[in-house]
Amino acid sequence: MMTLEEVLKDWEAVIGLEVHTELTTLDTKMFCNCRLSHNDPPNTNVCPVCLGMPGALPVPNKKAIQSIVMAGLATNCQIMKHSMFYRKHYFYPDMAKNYQTTQGPVAFCMHGHLDLTVDGAGAKERPAWEDMAADGTPIERAEDGSYTAPIRILRIHMEEDAAKMVHSGGEEGRITGAAESFVDYNRCGTPLIELVTEPDLRTPEEARLFMEKLQQTFRTLGISDCSLESGSMRCDGNISLRRRGETKLGTKTEMKNINSFKSLHDALEYEIRRQAEVLEEGGIIYQETRHWEPSKRRTVVMRVKETADDYRLMPDPDLAPFDLTDDFIDDCRSRIPELPDEKCARYERDYGLKHADAAQLAGDPDVSKFFEEALDGADKKMVPTVANVMVNLVPGHADVKPAQVQSLSKLLAEDAITFAQAREVLDAVDGTDKDPAAVVDERGMRQVSDAGALEPIVDEVLSRCTDQVAQYQGGNKKVLGYLVGQCMKASKGKGNPKRFNEMLREKLG
Repeated sequence: MMTLEEVLKDWEAVIGLEVHTELTTLDTKMFCNCRLSHNDPPNTNVCPVCLGMPGALPVPNKKAIQSIVMAGLATNCQIMKHSMFYRKHYFYPDMAKNYQTTQGPVAFCMHGHLDLTVDGAGAKERPAWEDMAADGTPIERAEDGSYTAPIRILRIHMEEDAAKMVHSGGEEGRITGAAESFVDYNRCGTPLIELVTEPDLRTPEEARLFMEKLQQTFRTLGISDCSLESGSMRCDGNISLRRRGETKLGTKTEMKNINSFKSLHDALEYEIRRQAEVLEEGGIIYQETRHWEPSKRRTVVMRVKETADDYRLMPDPDLAPFDLTDDFIDDCRSRIPELPDEKCARYERDYGLKHADAAQLAGDPDVSKFFEEALDGADKKMVPTVANVMVNLVPGHADVKPAQVQSLSKLLAEDAITFAQAREVLDAVDGTDKDPAAVVDERGMRQVSDAGALEPIVDEVLSRCTDQVAQYQGGNKKVLGYLVGQCMKASKGKGNPKRFNEMLREKLG
């Protein structure tokens, strides 16, 4: 099978995503008062409404609609004041009613967009000759190869989630090969928003980053925990290929219910390569739904893809057309906090942070809150050090406190300890109320920076390392590292390596 790079020389990958997000921060389901919890015993949070019993009448959850409008505003969508609920019919055990309540052609949120920045190795997936967005906008690359592409959003619509299927006896807990299947209806009727992109994505990395950006945005809005592990956020990836230069879309396949960023990337990459192999050999791509098998690193057929006609969409006779007022929309807008892109720009502007660091700190609302608490009362000059600690040391330390990060950062800024020592100190205070400064003093880790104390050590090292001194003065500057190491050894690790470096340079000329 060809590599992704080889495929994309002759073929253009056209990718669209359908991202499903449960509104997990609500108390009740979409159309009834059943408790919104998936951790209770199976089939305990159900009622005639979510089970579709005859005569049961659904009532829309106002807070759920508020959440979807906030999601639409945060993704630059047009908020449609008038929309309707529809019934999408399908016959499967996870939907007791044999239909799903959803929205029709006009959803609450229509025609939005997000700007997607792609950098690092992932930026190389998009061929240089493909630097044109799907809407015709030129894509400009920075010197490091990074670029920003606009990704259009067709709609964000509200619907109810299906029940949870639990499969026993099959591989990886999937229906394929399962001996038994069980249904837990606690999840049915959960408020769910589905975001559908235009087919604007061109590489697996772009798809991965787009889903990651949505997760960051929705978490910041506080409308969902967006847990891929528990299934509160999942993605369907639609992919087709066409020869370069062609405008007609190829036949697409759908990667169903992908629940990790890595799986999304790997499934799309595999499917691009698979389709290219089939087409190169004169075969046919069928419109079908496929499943990604991580352990075997392949996609397999689940079923032939349904069409809109198969669903027999019809207006829900039990739900009146829904109208949103200007006051309701304005109230939703007022509830939107500072979003990750805005926060990242502020960190770069106000603190002088590198984009990569600023983006990492701004992406998760819990991380950004922690970062700003760690800065509280600190000197502005310490901000880069605090950011460095947050990005490179704090991950993996679940119980460290903002005040401890600030104290540790102060020790680093004062050259009292090295970065390697900082990791040891953080390990020691994690999950405790200990002050990093106290740990440093208890363990005798504080570095000596006084020139009067370090100069005799430098002189002694230079006097006995004559060969290295000659090499340095002959142009071999790399030998300086050896001399610093000798100074550190002579000081029994107590000397400040930065000061040793400076003093050696001064004396060596």
